[in-house]
Amino acid sequence: MSFPFTSPSSTFTHNPCYLFKIRVIMEPIQFISRNLALKEFELKDTPNGKHVTFSIKFVKKNGELVFIPRAVAAGLRFNMRDNSMRGILPVDADNNASGHVIPVHIDGILEWNGKKIRM
Repeated sequence: MSFPFTSPSSTFTHNPCYLFKIRVIMEPIQFISRNLALKEFELKDTPNGKHVTFSIKFVKKNGELVFIPRAVAAGLRFNMRDNSMRGILPVDADNNASGHVIPVHIDGILEWNGKKIRM
């Protein structure tokens, strides 16, 4: 007794999702230097006056991995720039604040807008 779609050739021809997975795996990983990411971070507003949004993945001091899909640059209460800290504020699709300002150490940033940080 033979089962349908058991041979590898039939899997490729009858299952388009399988081909999609192969394409996703073969995409090259994009990198960005930390210096360039920090320069992009400093751009707070567009010429139209809207906030510049970005996505970020970073590690907290306690080792927790945090991913924020949409955030804007924000100020911190005291001069943390000298301590290599930056403030981010999570926002929703309408750019309304959806949380509080989070201090992020620049050495803990792993991804910026989907690109991996390269030192």
